[in-house]
Amino acid sequence: MNHVDKEETDITKVLLVGLDTGEEQDFDHSMEELKSLAEAARKQVVGVIVQRMQDVNKAFYIGTGKVEEVREYAGECQAEEIVFDNALSPSQVRNLGRELGLPVLDRTNLILDIFAIRAKTREAKLQVETARLQYFLPRLVGMRENLSRQGGTTGGSLSNRGAGETKLELDRRKIEHRISELKKELEDMAGARETMRKKRTQSKIPKVALVGYTNAGKSTILNRMVDLYGDNKEKKVMEKDMLFATLDTSVRCIYPKADTMENMPFFLTDTVGFIHKLPHGLVKAFRSTLEEVKYADLLIQVVDFSDEHHKQHMEVTAATLKELGAGDIPQIIVYNKADKCAMETLPRKRDRQIYMAASEGCGIEELTEMIKECVYAGRVEAALLLPYDKGGIVSYFMENATVLEQEYREEGVWIKVSCHRSDADKYAEYCQDI
Repeated sequence: MNHVDKEETDITKVLLVGLDTGEEQDFDHSMEELKSLAEAARKQVVGVIVQRMQDVNKAFYIGTGKVEEVREYAGECQAEEIVFDNALSPSQVRNLGRELGLPVLDRTNLILDIFAIRAKTREAKLQVETARLQYFLPRLVGMRENLSRQGGTTGGSLSNRGAGETKLELDRRKIEHRISELKKELEDMAGARETMRKKRTQSKIPKVALVGYTNAGKSTILNRMVDLYGDNKEKKVMEKDMLFATLDTSVRCIYPKADTMENMPFFLTDTVGFIHKLPHGLVKAFRSTLEEVKYADLLIQVVDFSDEHHKQHMEVTAATLKELGAGDIPQIIVYNKADKCAMETLPRKRDRQIYMAASEGCGIEELTEMIKECVYAGRVEAALLLPYDKGGIVSYFMENATVLEQEYREEGVWIKVSCHRSDADKYAEYCQDI
């Protein structure tokens, strides 16, 4: 059996179920997104059932009559799992699993599955495992079949070996112990991340973060900038037309040149995408990496302008940034994929907004100019005459400013630099008129 055949046999047939209580801003879009999530989790959607009623059924989420309909339809379309569009309580999962006779997943479970598939680095894998275990812990009763079908997450602790109270308590203790181990290891990684973050801060190079809804084109923008201005073309990240193609926070240094041929570098961070109803457990587990945005000097919100629901996506992004404590950081709004909307004369700039097509390389240079204008607005040009015994200050400016001119004079080293105003003020005693 070749690799493709194996992947095809791994695909699970699922039936999607949604409940429209009238509270959802765009219920139909939510169901469309659920289908995309299922496909991203390597599942084949074989049917969709929707119920419209005012209140959620506390025991079954949907009405008892609808449960019977779901069971019959699942049999007809040979569904292997039932996926619900909203978060289900542990008792609802247990009751539905008993009545339907099939594994029951909710939207949170589905997103966790996608993250487990996509996680590549050690840190991402640990973060996903933590979120999954915290999700499964209160749902142990009645979920053994579900867990065994999904392959489990912690080896033998979630195996299908009976459901006595003693066994459940043993499982619970094992999971709690594993969560504790994971948190400790993640704390160590967060400490290392903080050290790297401090080094970037000390360098005085501006920090810029790409944020936005999943699959809007953040990784594509980063890769195009690395192509044009990166110090290492090998350092590109994966870009693919799918939900949550990348989970890892990647930082690259971009070195665009100004008209004066001076380098005006900035750190560019690619972050995990946001989505409607992003599970709180995932936000919590990925907080150390998501919080990179908190320390940015500028956010680039990337929007898929070709998606008719892009305004709702922007609302989700704004809410998530606020939750992360990054809601007040200055932003440039990138309306990406504008070429798919039959817009002419791209790129098109307006204030801190730009309409562009990153996959075609259209607008990358213009966006870079906008970024430089924002992050280097606080810089000044200064001329300093530094005595030869102040070599440390010369080295500091070499590392933390752009040296425009340099001369060795009798009194010391004369340099003309583009630097932060704070640095010019700090060494004002050596400053000269330009």
